[in-house]
Amino acid sequence: MMTFFERLVPTVIAIEACGASHHWARLLQSLGHSVKLIPPQLVKPYVKRSKNDAADAEALCEAMSRPTMRFVPVKTAERQAALMLVRLRDRLIRNRTQLANAIRGYAAEFGLTAAKGMTHLLPLLERAQVDDSLPMLARELFAIQAKDYAQLQTQIDEVDTKLMAWHRADECSRRLAKIPGIGPISAALLTMKTPDPKLFRSGRQFAAWIGLAPKDHSTAGKVRLGVITRAGDEGLRSVLVVGATSVILQV
Repeated sequence: MMTFFERLVPTVIAIEACGASHHWARLLQSLGHSVKLIPPQLVKPYVKRSKNDAADAEALCEAMSRPTMRFVPVKTAERQAALMLVRLRDRLIRNRTQLANAIRGYAAEFGLTAAKGMTHLLPLLERAQVDDSLPMLARELFAIQAKDYAQLQTQIDEVDTKLMAWHRADECSRRLAKIPGIGPISAALLTMKTPDPKLFRSGRQFAAWIGLAPKDHSTAGKVRLGVITRAGDEGLRSVLVVGATSVILQV
């Protein structure tokens, strides 16, 4: 395929924004082509019938030619590496939460409970390992889970260190962190995941892009607004909501 595009006169190429699409876009751009990434949900309305490769290609060409079509900016390899860091942190935190819930469930079977919060989990594990009333097998299993939990926490700390180093090295991320309710992680996510701010005409359009605007189902001059759409990036939206909630609670 790359041999074909190497011989092709520089032209405009449309690609659905999906896995590896940014990699191929960078390769095609290096050959002098102009690449436009289109979200799959914006291409689907142009597929007429009988989905196949030819119909998909025709739909991509049709969608690309629309004057109001929205395109996805091509990410650099460095930006994708930074996003990989954030996704790895999310996965590790999910694994830690899953393990913590399992430990609490097992401990409750033996009458051992602790208050909410990760800070109370380690004392719970220490109690489980020294409680002589527990069977030896149970104490050994709690020791294995304590080892897994400590390993996960170490990995999370390492990733957090790398993320903070990235945040301190990025001038835009540092400026965003000065906003009330925006911390280092929120600022890093905003910098990594938000496209060029010039693509948004207003703050409300950015809120609609991230899914914080109400759903519009108006007709015949009657305005009908529903709940927030929850479109866009779920992780970015969640950290912004958590940060805004913390500011409201302090006020």
